[in-house]
Amino acid sequence: MSSPFRALRSRNYRLFFIGQGISLIGSWMTRLATSWLVYRLTDSAFLLGLVAFAGQAPSILLPPLAGVWLDRFDRHRVLVITQVLSMLQSLALAALVLSDTVTMPWVIALTVFQGVVSAVEIPTRQASVVRMIDDRADLGNAIALNSSNFNAARLVGPAIAGPVVAAIGEGYCFLIDGLSYIAVIWGLLSMRLTPEPRVTERREVWHELREGWQYIVASTPIRTLLVFLAAVGMLSAPYSALTPILAGRTLGGGAHTLGFLMAATGIGALVCAVRLVLRSSVVGLVRAAAIAIVVFGVCCVLLGLSRQLWLSMLLMTATGYGLMYQVVATNTIVQTIVDDDKRGRVMSFYTIALAGSGPIGSLLGGLLAARIGVESTYMVAGAACLGAAFWFWRQLPAIRQAVRPRYVELGILPGN
Repeated sequence: MSSPFRALRSRNYRLFFIGQGISLIGSWMTRLATSWLVYRLTDSAFLLGLVAFAGQAPSILLPPLAGVWLDRFDRHRVLVITQVLSMLQSLALAALVLSDTVTMPWVIALTVFQGVVSAVEIPTRQASVVRMIDDRADLGNAIALNSSNFNAARLVGPAIAGPVVAAIGEGYCFLIDGLSYIAVIWGLLSMRLTPEPRVTERREVWHELREGWQYIVASTPIRTLLVFLAAVGMLSAPYSALTPILAGRTLGGGAHTLGFLMAATGIGALVCAVRLVLRSSVVGLVRAAAIAIVVFGVCCVLLGLSRQLWLSMLLMTATGYGLMYQVVATNTIVQTIVDDDKRGRVMSFYTIALAGSGPIGSLLGGLLAARIGVESTYMVAGAACLGAAFWFWRQLPAIRQAVRPRYVELGILPGN
């Protein structure tokens, strides 16, 4: 195995990587199909924001509790259960659309259900990667490969979904997504994992939850990174929630146009993931995350001004790169420095920062777009992200000073 793919030497991680890659293509098809379904049924910017809010709202409250459970129970078993439930959700949505009985209440209800499942699945998956690899030194590479997997699917999924929706409708995208979960479930069931150590002493849930929160607050790098991630997640939410209207009204296109824009975002994110895979160390990622959000903010403002498809696609490529760089960099740094016995709880708060902040931004973005227009909302979101990047840049010296002892302890940096 060449160095950029060293984590794939681990059989368990290789099974997960392949199965998840197939499943993620279906998931991205569903994302595009759901957005276009809501736009087709309602032609409403507010309802697009509301559906995005409904899918992400469970990530505000559930991940901390899920994090406590993950530090107690078998994460692999929880991961299998969440994949099965996600498969059933997609198949149910497919049945409703293909039978022409779908309504907005059904769409919202099933979106909320998937949001609940994802609120448990995301921290479970994040905390399980370390158990799938044979060599702890490959953790950063595994996280970067996960990102490349995610973004390759982000490129392929919409590219397939756009023509499928235009030709035969959204229902077949949901059906393909449901069937794609078979791959990841097979991969998980085929793994050979050593039993996780059982926790002999179990305290009150709220005590363990408070302990995890205090651990984050006491850690300057983790605390600052998660605050920055949450701020960008909220401020950038209109960027993704309102893309169908950008494609339909601003650029005068249809499902194909939406597919092109989402595929362009996926290209940028995939380039970002490949660059991160080729990195040999986490050193320098904090500064790069700040620069990435500056790129995102500037391009988001320009998207509000663009009226040409080719220019919008170029800008979407750059925004995809910038936004994904911050997400993966934060994940890699946090997973590297966190203590193992706090991993589940810390990654649950990471999930809140990543996915829980989005619902508020999506809802506010939908309301703002209804008042000032989609184009102006993009410009406001981009400017706000630039402000968040400026704040984070000022925190860099404190983060470097606090993280250096941990890097020395792990052998990432030489000692004095």
